[in-house]
Amino acid sequence: MEDQLKTFRTLSGEPYRLLALPMADKIVFDGERLPATYANFLILNDAVLYPTYNQPQNDESAARVLQQAFPQHEIVGIDCTALIKQHGSLHCVTMQYPKGVL
Repeated sequence: MEDQLKTFRTLSGEPYRLLALPMADKIVFDGERLPATYANFLILNDAVLYPTYNQPQNDESAARVLQQAFPQHEIVGIDCTALIKQHGSLHCVTMQYPKGVL
């Protein structure tokens, strides 16, 4: 996939800046591998919330990459162990708000 992404260009023809997020270590619950990924982050006005999985080395590595990608934002880790047991994460649980809730 990385090779394919390197071929993508912006409308002005420039290549995108690719930053590699770490892979979370395998998490298994009830015999099923859970969808633990650091790519399921949420960008807010002044912060980026990112999932953590009680894997200090991977969690910190993801924070460093996201800080590089969003240098003006506060990078905040949120334990998403319970969310991945439901096969989702931060971005998934914040996608739909009923009209008028915001």
